[in-house]
Amino acid sequence: MRVQIVVFDGVEEQDFVAPVEVLGLAKAMGAEWTTTLVTTGNPATVTARFGTRVEVPAGWSPQDADILVVPGGGYADKTGPGVNRLINDAVFLKKLAAVTALPVGICTGTMVLSAAGMTKGRPATTHSRAKADLAKQGANVINARVVDDGTLITGGGITSGLEVALWLVERFIGAKQAQQVETVLEYERRGSVWRS
Repeated sequence: MRVQIVVFDGVEEQDFVAPVEVLGLAKAMGAEWTTTLVTTGNPATVTARFGTRVEVPAGWSPQDADILVVPGGGYADKTGPGVNRLINDAVFLKKLAAVTALPVGICTGTMVLSAAGMTKGRPATTHSRAKADLAKQGANVINARVVDDGTLITGGGITSGLEVALWLVERFIGAKQAQQVETVLEYERRGSVWRS
């Protein structure tokens, strides 16, 4: 399974680090995951929301991903760095709308998927402060921690990256492996997984 996680200036640290940690642990336990941080353009240094600087080795190559994770960050700041720059990037949204990889939105990363037309008429969730906007854009907003309608997965809240990544492990590898990762993390999943 090839997972790409899109990172960008203003990305919420927890949104992308949690999946890196969970999927990395699953790989260390034998899962066949390849997790790569990517930018929307060329390799670059990205500055996350709280100043963490991350060297990102690759640009986004959607043809090389089975799962594409879009984290959130900075949604309330309409002019600063964060998801709003992606939401306003027509070239990126056009490419995103055409992906064949399983799209996964974490927190307000779901709003990027929504801007690409991927949530319209579909069950989805996002950060509590963005749910009204998601509904206005035509999504069927579900109050669950993780929403999986089969070909779209979304997570609600900043720490939902943990639950979403653990759900990916469970869905594609198995519940036993997901529980093993939880044990190593000393973390218990919270909230529900809504499935269509």
